[in-house]
Amino acid sequence: MKELKDLKLKKITDLASMSKDELKIELKEVQKKNFALKMKLEQKELKQTHLIKFLRRYIARIKTISSKNDFNIG
Repeated sequence: MKELKDLKLKKITDLASMSKDELKIELKEVQKKNFALKMKLEQKELKQTHLIKFLRRYIARIKTISSKNDFNIG
């Protein structure tokens, strides 16, 4: 993953229109990407440390949208 666009994240409006199961899948995928980036950071292979911060905030957005819709996925 070289850039932010390589993460292939969805827009907030797309997230808001997703069902509970779709949000769960999206959350799991993003958490896996976040874990992979953290491992690369520990091995000193990651140069774009801002991606971790962005993914952390993206995860928070997913959880916020799910709680607004009373999904409780997270």
